[in-house]
Amino acid sequence: MADDAQTLTLAAYECFDVSIDAGVAHIRLKRPEAFNSMVRAFWRELPAIVEAINDGALARCIVISSTGKHFCSGMDLAVFGGGEGSGERQADRATAGEMMRHHVRHLQDSFTALEKARMPVLAAIQGGCIGGGVDLVSACDIRYATADAFFCVQEINIGMTADVGTFPRLCGLIPQGWVREMAYTGRRLPAHKAREIGLVNEVFDTQEELLTHVMATAREIASKAPLAVAGSKVMINYARDHTIDDGLDYIATWQTGMFSGPHMVEAFTARKEGRETRFPDLLPLRDGL
Repeated sequence: MADDAQTLTLAAYECFDVSIDAGVAHIRLKRPEAFNSMVRAFWRELPAIVEAINDGALARCIVISSTGKHFCSGMDLAVFGGGEGSGERQADRATAGEMMRHHVRHLQDSFTALEKARMPVLAAIQGGCIGGGVDLVSACDIRYATADAFFCVQEINIGMTADVGTFPRLCGLIPQGWVREMAYTGRRLPAHKAREIGLVNEVFDTQEELLTHVMATAREIASKAPLAVAGSKVMINYARDHTIDDGLDYIATWQTGMFSGPHMVEAFTARKEGRETRFPDLLPLRDGL
């Protein structure tokens, strides 16, 4: 991790501002005038940004925040009409359905990139987190919110079933009774209840307080050994999807190859000497941006 505090701006995006500082990548939704709806560019840009940070090992932690009154108003309806085929190809229900399946999987992959990232992803949520916004934050590792935040499975209110990740992930985060109430009724889940049932870790009075806490948490994560953090994320995700015995076997195998005595020595030495730790970053998976 770089010693200086210089902020690195990655590129110009339609839907996001991106910066990296002190090992923390900050991805910020930047279309407040449209309540940060998910237009076509959103689905291209988000996975490209996350994969660039992940593959280039450009940061040790990622924070996703937003601007304006609401975190995200969900998918822009124009995205639904985005199939390339038309005419005769669209007239065949079966082939149109096959194409639709690939379109949905493409959208799902945009959020799966957050789950697959080697570094933790923290979400800072203010105001409404609606429809696709719920899919986005449920793919993050940790969620924090302002007191005025609320979560809504909006899809039921427009006559469709949520399909970009709400149910596979939300069912692992909160009791099914709450998932079902949100899914069947389209009611808003307020921040205080979201904290009570474990969807968010903390609730803050203002967005400024929210971001202060989230960025501090991200920097704390960035100070830990990146390999140990990455291993923890892999094991938590694996444990969610497998039996206890499977999880125990996998961590034993992981430690066989990834256990690092020098990283432990550095942690103890830094504490003894009263200094910041100096751990090696993860290695890039391929050339950077």
